[in-house]
Amino acid sequence: MAASLPPTRPRFPGSGLAKGLAVTLRTMTKRAHTAQYPEVQPELPPRSRGVIGLFEENCTVCMLCARECPDWCIYIDSHKETTPAATPGGRERSRNVLDRFAIDFSLCMYCGICIEVCPFDALFWSPEFEYAETDIHELTHERDKLREWMWTVPAPPALDPRAEEPKEIAAARKAVEKLEAQQLGAQQLEAGQQEAQEQQQRHRQEGEA
Repeated sequence: MAASLPPTRPRFPGSGLAKGLAVTLRTMTKRAHTAQYPEVQPELPPRSRGVIGLFEENCTVCMLCARECPDWCIYIDSHKETTPAATPGGRERSRNVLDRFAIDFSLCMYCGICIEVCPFDALFWSPEFEYAETDIHELTHERDKLREWMWTVPAPPALDPRAEEPKEIAAARKAVEKLEAQQLGAQQLEAGQQEAQEQQQRHRQEGEA
């Protein structure tokens, strides 16, 4: 036996139109919250993905960002330079020197993979987003332009005072404290030796007198 359907309320002609007009009237009496851009700049969260900045000093030309980019919009050129040995008898070392670092933002999909895989913190997100161009070729930012975006990168959030200290900082502090203890011990030993020499000299002078 089929279940009986619940009874439906009879609809009056024009009831839908009346409901729509009621919503319109309620909305017209409320104050609008539309921000008139660009006169009013939006308040963006600190982790907004606007544009990518390059901190060139940290880049080692490892090519990880270019290889992991799913859009292949990162272009890197470099050459090798040989540095002389730091100590006599040492061997020369070669290092990569960055010649070009460019990002084509007409291809970038702002996934952030390049920033995540960078092992030396050379790439950062900036909340700046006003870099539209009339020519698509102008959306390829070279390393000088990427360096300028670095000055718009917000400072990292403050650490939680109740959080545990990072292992790297703890290890660095222990190394500094150990070095300071060794230097203090060496100074005390030198001062003790100097005092002993002065005492011996005084005893020798007293014996000669």
